Amino acid sequence: MPHARLSNEEIDRRGLDIYKNIIQAKVETPENIGKQIVIDVETGTFEIDQDGLKASRRILKSNPGAAFFGLRIGYNAVYTIGGVLTRTAKPC
Repeated sequence: MPHARLSNEEIDRRGLDIYKNIIQAKVETPENIGKQIVIDVETGTFEIDQDGLKASRRILKSNPGAAFFGLRIGYNAVYTIGGVLTRTAKPC
């Protein structure tokens, strides 16, 4: 379902920008590699969890209209079907 205020393209653009320029250096730690991060692209708040749905629900408690962007920390995709996750983070 589309977000009420932002297009999918805008959510992707903002999410990648926030992750790469503000969050990435803080969260790409050995204990977080492979976990999922969910970012509210309007506020910059984020949650990290093994389960992206749990992280999303925590954000929704404080901001019911959140625009989510999610990714797997240190990898090129959140999930694959018949493919391979490629690690993008340098080993710590």
